[in-house]
Amino acid sequence: MSATADHAEERTNPAGRLGFQPGQVVQEIGYDDDVDQELREAIEEAIEGDLMDEDYDDVADAVVLWFRDDDGDLTDALVDATTYIEEGGAILLLTPKTGRSGYVEPSDIQEAVSTAGLTASKSVSVGKDWSGSRLATPKAAKSKR
Repeated sequence: MSATADHAEERTNPAGRLGFQPGQVVQEIGYDDDVDQELREAIEEAIEGDLMDEDYDDVADAVVLWFRDDDGDLTDALVDATTYIEEGGAILLLTPKTGRSGYVEPSDIQEAVSTAGLTASKSVSVGKDWSGSRLATPKAAKSKR
């Protein structure tokens, strides 16, 4: 496949834009009836496997975290998500878009990300109802485990 075709696919496939790659183990947290099924399928296609559910108890390369305003404390959810991922792994935080049920204020997201010791590296629209933020874990924090 040409580099041009690869770049075109990255633009059309949100999973590719978010850096998901074949062979990765990706754990999904916060799944419910309202999640974006097309995005889930795109991620599974990109990693060439199934998403692991919340009961998965091994280390993952990345975590997909669906979070709504009424799901509890976002900082706690982010800290919990970091315990499941490989050093330097990423968390894809997905929150409902403005005007959707469960919308989370951007200032609340920024505060929780900072408090959890994460860094937001990329924000993308991942569907008509969800926005995504790719969060990076600090490599040094993982060595404290």
